Amino acid sequence: MTSSKPKILVTRRLPETIEARMATLFETDVNETDQTLTADDILTGVEGKDVLVSTITDRIDADLISRLPQSVRLIAQFGNGVDNIDLEAAWAAGLTVTNTPSVLTEDTADMAMALMLALPRRLVEGTQVLLRDRSWAGWSPTSMLGSRLRGKALGIVGMGRIGTAVAQRARAFGLNIHYFSRNRRPPGIEEPLGSTYWPELEPMLEVVDIVSLHTPLTRDTTNILSAERLDRMKPGAYVLNVSRPELIDEVALVDRIESGRLAGAALDVFDNRRGINPRLLALAEDNHVLLTGHMASATLEARIEMGETVIVNIRTFMDGHQPPHRILPENPLPRSARG
Repeated sequence: MTSSKPKILVTRRLPETIEARMATLFETDVNETDQTLTADDILTGVEGKDVLVSTITDRIDADLISRLPQSVRLIAQFGNGVDNIDLEAAWAAGLTVTNTPSVLTEDTADMAMALMLALPRRLVEGTQVLLRDRSWAGWSPTSMLGSRLRGKALGIVGMGRIGTAVAQRARAFGLNIHYFSRNRRPPGIEEPLGSTYWPELEPMLEVVDIVSLHTPLTRDTTNILSAERLDRMKPGAYVLNVSRPELIDEVALVDRIESGRLAGAALDVFDNRRGINPRLLALAEDNHVLLTGHMASATLEARIEMGETVIVNIRTFMDGHQPPHRILPENPLPRSARG
């Protein structure tokens, strides 16, 4: 007997509770290896399926989309960012794309604040010294001196949900909030934060002590911290990125930290297409850079909520309704019918 349940391919392992719930609601095929699938692997796995449950590690480009079987009508992304998906090609092919926004906001903001504290206060370095030496000479007035956060100027690039949540936390630590964003936030958000809006990015970079990136990756934001803009930053400033590695000219950032022009960076995301830049790793070993492995949203609660959001999107779509977290391309092309 043919199952009437929607058929889905899940490209990575998800929390057990989510996989169990999906198995109850859908005819589910999960990538048990939890390794990133190639395009051919995805095409083989999605044959006869209704839904592709993708993650940010899957490259869903125009070529793959053109070869998807006609049975596939929905790409339900497990994640907030969708820069791994060619939205224009998906739209033109008659596919619906969804994501999992909002549920990552608080955890990502917490992580950004943790990195913002850890880097200038040398928290990781302090731990490493104790572990390496296996002893402690005791307190000294000049030992492990870092930089105070209170009174410093924080420049937020992208004042959306996450940027605003970071600003709220940073304000509680006594930082002065500046921001550059495509749209100015209403007074009800600006005034409690005492924030200053900058319609242009470059002037803001010249006055802030920490630059924190919270903008999605688009054509306009790729390399938004270019070499030229990094040179506009204050000497001794810090860079913080929990968004996407492509927002920064990484080689230029490394150059400026090595030269002492910038004090350092805290990066939860970085270029790893051909392995981590050895120069970046060397800076991390010298405690000028703090690296974490895409951990900003890595809480069990967030992953479960993301999975629940994927399920809601699938069920709503398969019931013939518009899913609540549908993503549209910036420049929609003519559509084709599908399925």
